[in-house]
Order: sequence, then structure tokens, then C-alpha cells
Amino acid sequence: MPAKGGSASGEKNKILKFPEGFLWGAGTSSHQVEGNVKNDWSEWEPENARIKAKEAKKKNWPSFILKNYPNPFQKKNYISGIACDHYNRYESDFDIAKELGHSAHKFSIEWSRIEPKEGKFNRKEIEHYAKVIKALRDRGLEPFVVLWHWGHPEWIGKIGAWENKKTVDYFLRYVKRFIEHPGIGDSVKFWMPLNEFQAYIGYSYLGGILPPQKKSLWKANGVLKNLVLAQKKAYNLIHKKTRKDVLVGASHHATHHAPYNPNIFLNVLLVKLLDYIKKDRIINMIGSCQDFIGLQVYRHERIRFWPGGRYGIAKIDNEELPSTDMGWEIFPEGIYHTLKYLKKFNLPIYITENGIADARDIKRFKFVRDHLFWTHKAIREGVNVKSYFYWSLLDNLELAEGFWPRFGLVEVDYKTMERKIRPSALEYKKICENNCLETEFSSE
Repeated sequence: MPAKGGSASGEKNKILKFPEGFLWGAGTSSHQVEGNVKNDWSEWEPENARIKAKEAKKKNWPSFILKNYPNPFQKKNYISGIACDHYNRYESDFDIAKELGHSAHKFSIEWSRIEPKEGKFNRKEIEHYAKVIKALRDRGLEPFVVLWHWGHPEWIGKIGAWENKKTVDYFLRYVKRFIEHPGIGDSVKFWMPLNEFQAYIGYSYLGGILPPQKKSLWKANGVLKNLVLAQKKAYNLIHKKTRKDVLVGASHHATHHAPYNPNIFLNVLLVKLLDYIKKDRIINMIGSCQDFIGLQVYRHERIRFWPGGRYGIAKIDNEELPSTDMGWEIFPEGIYHTLKYLKKFNLPIYITENGIADARDIKRFKFVRDHLFWTHKAIREGVNVKSYFYWSLLDNLELAEGFWPRFGLVEVDYKTMERKIRPSALEYKKICENNCLETEFSSE
């Protein structure tokens, strides 16, 4: 049994084969990479940038972050702008993905491009995404299409977005128009209508970090109900209007929680409560309107009761474990426990996001390798895992932090837009092409 933290020194030189047909790839999302997106978020960014840049000056930052462009002190770090110019460079970016041995790619459609004004659909933009899908198909990459990744057309934002039940109907109208376009509905097998209910609600309606920056349990619960309703209706619509073999999944952000001290009953109870709220409740609400679970997992959190914390909960970091550039614990074993937890829902699981902020590229491949080791262990124990998508293909705008976190397999020079494949991407390529993992883990 490997030591905690993902070391697999007892498994050296063993080849772990993944199931036949296992999909390998990476992901992107429209607002974060395309550039020149005009939506409710882009309207919010300038004022947020002023605040965030000012707050950044109160923190101590490692020199390797500050020397990158843009850095946390610069307002432009928090403004999407041209982003990675992926809108114009998608073909060459997909060439890189193919070169790296990927067999699939997850990306999102920007609703604000499709319907910039209520009821006014932009055929040119719909055709753009049809070309994106074709470009993936031409390169042998299976498209995983997300129809909403948190941003909205400005007019949707003005009516309250998902606080307003009318948004469900507007969303369905947009989905119908999009999937009925030639070269779209008949070309895509895998759909995820909505991205990460839990994280969106947590950031936007509980933490107040992202638009619309509200802190209200009441509103959060209403938004959740509307998102679930939209998922269900989109599920039925896509199955009715597209190919017979279509699979429509639900995207879930699932943090692995563990009690800070498992001998304290209240800590254990809090973990069970968080798991119910963030995993069971939402999956059960969606019910049969999900053909697979799209798992997006990054973090491990140890939980304890603390009266001074939000809702009486404290999240404690383990200082003995390594961390990402963003300070998140690196605990690969967490993905194993999360997969085992989700097994009870008896659905295929596609790991659609898992990644690390690592500007120096010194931890990324070990992060991937160790997470895949624990993923394989879950597969051996009967969990039906069908894919692994690294987040992300490119360095990009992280929605809460801006451009300074570097998640990409491919480094982006934000001044020149030059792409540079990182060494970790070439190591990941070997896994993708061979559909197997050599467990030559270090004993760190």
C-alpha cells in the first residue's frame, strides 16, 4: 500500500493499464481562453480588478510569480481582455493537443456570443462553434461540450441570471437553437449543459467572491433549484433533438473532506454534512437526468468545528503536505476517496477537470501521475471511470484569481501569445498514448 500523500514506492516499475477506450485530454472554457468576450462578467471585471490589485499589495508573493506577466499587482491580471486569443487560434491549439496524444477535449460555448441580445441569435457565432467542433473531430479529438460555464449575456445578468426562473426558459431556447444547427447536434456525443453548480453557488452566492457577489443562503438555494431544473430540461431536450447515442452528464465540483481530528464526533458529523450538501443532495436532485458524472476535483480539505468560521466550520491546511502556487494542499489520495464515494450512484464517471497551478512546472507531472495512480486504484476496485482531463490545456484566466496562476500544459506568453509546451505535458503525453501509467514514484 502506498504511503499517504500519493507516494507509491511499493509499486515501482509496475505498469498500470487503463481500460480500453479510456479518454485522455485537457480542458478549456470560453471566458477564460477565447478573448474579447462581452458578458456580465466582463462588465464586472474592471472594478473588481481595481480592488483585487490593491488587496494583492498587502500580501507577500514569491518572486517567480511576480516576475511573470501579468502579476497580481496589475489590474490587467484580473481583466479577461484578449485572454489567450483562443477564439482565433483554436486550430493551432488543437494541433498541440493532438501532438500531445490527447483523444478528447472539454470546452464551453459562450452564450453571450450566441445570443448577445434577447431573442437575437448570431448565426456567425454558432457557425464558429460548429467549426470548433469540426476542428476537434478532424484531429481525432472527442468533443465534450459545456453549454454554460458561469458567464451570461448582459441582458440575462440584468434580470438576475439564475435567481430568476425565466432564465431556465431562456437557457433552453438558446440550447435548442444551438444543438439544432447543422454540424453541432449530430457531431457531439458528450454534453454537459451546466458547469459546476456547487462551485458557482459557493463563489457567487455564499462567498460573495464572483458575480453577482451576494451572500445569501436563501438566494443560493433558489439558484440551485433553477440550475437543477435547467439541467433536467436540457437533458431531455438534447436527448430528443440529437443523435441516438448521445450522453448528457452533470458537472460536479467535488472536494474531498476529512475530519481534522477523526476522534471528535462533531468533526466527523461536519464532514458528513458537507458531503451531503455538496455531493449527494445535488446528484440526487438531478436524478435520472444525467447519463454520467463529470467529476472536477482539485482540493482536499480537513474540517473541524470552529465557532469563528463561516457556519461554524473551519478548513485546516496540513502544513506537512506540499502545496500548489495557490496554496492548495496536494493530496492525490483524495481523488481515490472521492471516486469511491461517488460509486454508490452507479453512473459512469468522467474526470473532466483535475489540475495544478505550478508556474515553474516542477510539481505538475508528479501531481498528474500520483492522481492517476489513485484513480487506477479506484478503477481496480470497481469504480467505472472513463476519462481523465487535465485542467487546463493552456494557461488561462482563473475566474477568481486572474492570469497569474499557471495551470496549463502549454505555457502562454500573454504579451506575444506564443505557446510553449511544458516538459510535464510531454510526460503526460506518454501516458495518453500508451494508455498506461508506469508507477515509478519518488518516495518524497
